[in-house]
Amino acid sequence: MFTSNYPFSQPGQMTLLSTVERVGALPQHTGRGVVMAFVDSGFYPHPEIAGRVLVHVDASTGHITEQAPNAFEASDLSWHGQMTSIIAAGDGRNSGGKYRGIASEAKLVLIKVSTPRGQIKENDILRGLRWLIDTHLRFDVRVVNISVGGDFVSADPHHPLHEAVRKLVEAGVVVVTAAGNRLIDSVVPPASAADAITVGGMDDHNSLDQSLWTPYHSNYGIAPDGRLKPDLIAPAEWIAGPIMPETVVAREARWLGPLLQAPDHKQMNRLLKKGYADLGISRSLALQPDDHVYAMLQARINTHKIVDANHQHVDGTSVAAPIVSSVIAQMLEVNPSLTPQQIRSILTETAQPLANTPHERQGAGVLRAADAVIRASEFTR
Repeated sequence: MFTSNYPFSQPGQMTLLSTVERVGALPQHTGRGVVMAFVDSGFYPHPEIAGRVLVHVDASTGHITEQAPNAFEASDLSWHGQMTSIIAAGDGRNSGGKYRGIASEAKLVLIKVSTPRGQIKENDILRGLRWLIDTHLRFDVRVVNISVGGDFVSADPHHPLHEAVRKLVEAGVVVVTAAGNRLIDSVVPPASAADAITVGGMDDHNSLDQSLWTPYHSNYGIAPDGRLKPDLIAPAEWIAGPIMPETVVAREARWLGPLLQAPDHKQMNRLLKKGYADLGISRSLALQPDDHVYAMLQARINTHKIVDANHQHVDGTSVAAPIVSSVIAQMLEVNPSLTPQQIRSILTETAQPLANTPHERQGAGVLRAADAVIRASEFTR
């Protein structure tokens, strides 16, 4: 029997927790009426966000173009933005709703900032943010997720990326940034911006048992105003993310996913006879698989982090940030009058400190989604 390599995986069962379960999000709130922007390397017009993308912005060069929601090209760089946007706002249709995003009804603005050479430098991020500064009112953007980082540490409060974040926040846009994944005591712009809500990570080991929770290897540091970064932490390990369609991984996952669900060797061998070409094995081996074939397929399941035919588990503060962004969309759904400063206060006041973890590595603590949304609904100026 094949088994996925996440903690507490069970053969033939979908035991990977959803983000809704991990953070205790209120399922009746879905970010309805809220527009979220994503600044990332690239995006894919995935079915799970179909009909909710307002615009795709190609800011990969100085000639910025606004493109129709389904008229943009995907590339290898599209995977990262596909992951962040769907973890936050996918509708879960490819998992029967299990792995839907917390903000599954939010509208989306997608801003690609990787260059034609596949690079993302500070000026590229800045170009995307300046477009958003100029256009956020036109699309009514209320929160922007930035899961890409700059080049160098900066304590300058007037660094261009710090200034761009400040302008967005002053305009009423909540800015959420990923802290980074190197376990070093410094963060780079835009995560170091004092006005950003910077998100670090924690590892819940795919369990709701808090005694098992540990910190993730995320960056930490100090903003130019002396504020500690990250501001809070969220799950950053074992998160179900969409497999990029039309890739080698997708082609293999079409069979590896069902193999994980196969109840016995008879069904496993039936699948191998059908999918051997996609899996790159010979027909003779598929007809008479041995332990070597089974071990090779298990190794591919582990390498691709396969959860099912459409999902793999992913990690990083790039994942933790959109989880926080999606909860902010819920908060704005129940109380559209909230300011970015009020949202930061609610998130940090309701967060739960992680045991045996230094304050500088976790900020206020672990995101508590339901408490934050309830507090947001009760908040009055």
